[in-house]
Amino acid sequence: MRDKQFKLPLIPSTKVGLICCFLLAMGFSSLLGQDSSAVPESNQLPRIFFDCEGRTCRLGNELRIQIPWVTWVRDQSDADLHVIATSSTTGSGGTGMQVDYIGLGSFSDYLDQMQFFTSPTDTSREWTDSGVHTLGIGLARFADVAGYRGIVSLIGATGNESLASERVVSREEVEDPWNLWVFRLNTSGDFDGESSRETLRTNGSFNASKVTPTWKHNFRVSVNSNRIEQELTDGTFKDTRVDWSVNQYSAFALTDHWSIGTRFESRRMERYNQKIRFELTPAIQYSVFPYPEATRRAFTFSYLVGPAYREYFEETIWGKLEETRWEQAAELEFSQRQTWGDASLEAKASHFLHDIDRHNVSLSANADIRITRGLNLNLRANASWVDDQIWLPGEGITDEEALLNLQAQATDYRYGFDIGLSFQFGSIFNNVVNNRFRGTEGFSSRGR
Repeated sequence: MRDKQFKLPLIPSTKVGLICCFLLAMGFSSLLGQDSSAVPESNQLPRIFFDCEGRTCRLGNELRIQIPWVTWVRDQSDADLHVIATSSTTGSGGTGMQVDYIGLGSFSDYLDQMQFFTSPTDTSREWTDSGVHTLGIGLARFADVAGYRGIVSLIGATGNESLASERVVSREEVEDPWNLWVFRLNTSGDFDGESSRETLRTNGSFNASKVTPTWKHNFRVSVNSNRIEQELTDGTFKDTRVDWSVNQYSAFALTDHWSIGTRFESRRMERYNQKIRFELTPAIQYSVFPYPEATRRAFTFSYLVGPAYREYFEETIWGKLEETRWEQAAELEFSQRQTWGDASLEAKASHFLHDIDRHNVSLSANADIRITRGLNLNLRANASWVDDQIWLPGEGITDEEALLNLQAQATDYRYGFDIGLSFQFGSIFNNVVNNRFRGTEGFSSRGR
C-alpha cells in the first residue's frame, strides 16, 4: 500500500499550546499531506471511536473531514482504538485538552496520551486546528505501532532545535509583567418581550485570577439587574431588583492529595430576603487520586466551617432582622470518564452550629453508560432535604412573586429525576459530513 497524502491544520510557531514533551518524544514535526480521494477502503483502515465531552465534541465533524485516513465508527465495540478527549480551563482562561488513546481488541495493550493548550484569545478556528493537529499526531502514532504504516508517513525533525519555538516555556524563562495574573471584564444585556410581557436583564462582572502549581487565587465582582413587566387580569405587575456579589477564594497545595483554602463572600440576594451577607469559610480537601489525574477521574472529600452574617429585607419567621451564625459542611465529589461511559456523584451536608436540626443534605448523580453494542443508558438524579431556610420572610410572599418565581419559598425537599435509553443500529461507519439544510426549521418551531 503506497503512502497517502494528508495535511493536518498547521499551528503557528509562536503558539505554545501544543505540549513539547509529546512532540519531542515522537521526534516528528509534521505529517505528510494526504489526498482524501486516494484513501484505501474502510476495511483497510484503523477504526476509531471518538469519545468527547462538552467543547471537545465540536471537533467531531472536523476530524472526519481533516483525517480521512482512519475509519470513524459510531460504536466502541467496532473500534480498534478508543479516543477519550477531556478539557479543562487553564489559569490564563484558555483551554487545556487531554487526549487518551486506549487500544481495543487485539490492540488492548496500547495506551498513549497527548495534551495541548490554547490561549484565551484564540479564535474557535485556531482552537479547532490545534485540536485536530494533536489528535492527528496521536492517531499517526497508533497507526505506526499497529501496523497501518502504509496509510500515512511521518517526517522526522532534523533536531530538537527545530522545535524550540513550539515548546512550552516556564515562568522563570520569561519576563511576565502581570506575574501570571489574568483579568477579565464582562458585560451583557438581554431585552425581550411580547404584547403582555417585557423583561430587561443586564449583567456585569470583573474577575481576577492567578494559578500556579502551588497557589490558586480568584477574585470576582458581579452585578445583575432584572426588570419585568407582566400584564395580569387586575393590572400590570412591575418588579425591578438589583443583586450583587463579591467573591474571593485562595487554595494552597500541600501535597498531591491534600489542599487547604479559604473563601470570602459578600452578596445581596433579594430572592432570598438577604439585603447583605458576609461569609468567611476556611476549608480543607483530600483527593483520593492525585490532582493531576482530575481530567479523567476525581474523588475528593472537603470540610468547611465558618461564620456568616445576614441582614434581611423583611423580618424572618424567627423574628430576626439580622444575625450571625456559624455553619459547617462536608462535601464528597466523585467523577470519572472511562471506556464504558461517564459517571459522577456529589453529596453535601451542612448545618448551623447553634442548632444542628437546621440542616441541608443534598445528593446528585449523573451517568452515561454504554450497556452493550449501540445501547446507552442516561441517568440524572438529584434530591435535597432542606431545613435551614432561616432567611424566610415572616409575612410570606405575594401571589405575583410566587407565579413569576421571583421569591424563594419554604420547602422541606427538592428532587429531580431523568432517565433515557438510546439504541442505535445500522452501518458502523460515519466518516461522511453533510452540512446541507443545517439549522433549517419547520413552521411549528416559529410558533405557528
